[in-house]
Amino acid sequence: MLIAVLDAQGAGIGKTVITEIRQEFAGDVKIYSLGTNETACQNMKSAGADGSVCGEEKIIRFLQVRKVDCLIGPMGILSSGGIKGEITSGISAAVFNASCKKYIIPLDMHGVFIPGTRSMKIKDSIKEIIADLKTHKIV
Repeated sequence: MLIAVLDAQGAGIGKTVITEIRQEFAGDVKIYSLGTNETACQNMKSAGADGSVCGEEKIIRFLQVRKVDCLIGPMGILSSGGIKGEITSGISAAVFNASCKKYIIPLDMHGVFIPGTRSMKIKDSIKEIIADLKTHKIV
């Protein structure tokens, strides 16, 4: 089982996701952190990622070449210019085209509203992701 977690900036969300998955599944999964910059990579690696891919070209190549079971990240990974401009059109296209299940964490930002998520906290989204991983036998 290979899980990829993609984040940018300081990877606060990615770090939280990795920490929660590690607590729930221990060593039963392999987690790769995909960070747009060195800080994001380091922070997710310190949270328990087994491996790390850093930078636009490496993220795109990883998503094109590696077979991951699922990809997790904040909704900014779906849009060119997302996460304060750190998500390029190449990264967002690679995310969209990746042939795996994608877990997108909704954030109330940039005028994008996803119905049903108004009162949802990030930790609640992560709990739902973990529950789905268990339910659908991805893990």
